[in-house]
Amino acid sequence: MATQHSRSAARLMMAPAVFLLLVWMLIPLCLTLWFSVLDYRPLRGTFDCCEGFGNYTRFLTSSSFQSSVITTLLMVGGILLITVIGGILLALLLDQPMWGQGPVRILVIAPFFVMPTVSALVWKNMFMNPVNGLFAHLWEAMGLQPLDWLSQLPLFSIILIVAWMWLPFATLILLTSVQSLSSEQLEAAEMDGAGPFSRFFYMILPHMARAITVVILIQTIFLLSIFAEIFVTTGGAFGTRTLTYLVYQRVIESQNVGLGSAGGIIAVILANIIALVLMRVVGKNLDA
Repeated sequence: MATQHSRSAARLMMAPAVFLLLVWMLIPLCLTLWFSVLDYRPLRGTFDCCEGFGNYTRFLTSSSFQSSVITTLLMVGGILLITVIGGILLALLLDQPMWGQGPVRILVIAPFFVMPTVSALVWKNMFMNPVNGLFAHLWEAMGLQPLDWLSQLPLFSIILIVAWMWLPFATLILLTSVQSLSSEQLEAAEMDGAGPFSRFFYMILPHMARAITVVILIQTIFLLSIFAEIFVTTGGAFGTRTLTYLVYQRVIESQNVGLGSAGGIIAVILANIIALVLMRVVGKNLDA
């Protein structure tokens, strides 16, 4: 049991790190809040402190805002669907005894450590290129017309690229959950006549509920800020402009720092709302 003295000493030792973390987070946030009420366009030499909430109004009422929010939600939902279902299937597969199980697990987890920019470039040039890509050669071998993935199926292409990167993370978490399930319970259910599907739906899947919740919560937080994959592949064109990319365009391409800062604050607020909703709805499994 920790004494009052040890708890005080622990707080004292943690205080510098907590203070630096707060400063690291609060200074950019405060600057963004300040810029969001300014008419700040550096290339035009404009710096007006009387804009107020006009930037927020213009950002929310722009024709691009609603479409970018819908695109963001579709992209996050598609990636979660692929990673959760694929992660469950891979976790069940990797839990089975096989030759070279260790190296296979390492190879499955490896894509998670690839940088997003590198991953997007590999998929863009090696797989999805309509002339020299692997998919183009496969399509030609089957007598089909090759697809220009990034212009004909842009949203699905980015979902596929990002899901490939996040699938190892989901697999690792879900594999840990599967391995924590008692083998004696599964053997007893099998002896009682329960088939593979019955064991999966009534024993394995309920046991994995907490791990699935963790995967959904963590991935959603990070996926709401997808940027590098879009920047490298489509540049926000063909209906792939998410809310994060819209903020980037307002700040960098339009050189309207005030409008982009307002969009950044709106994006933070929406992300927190989504996180709270998920904690209320999905996070109930963590208390079970």
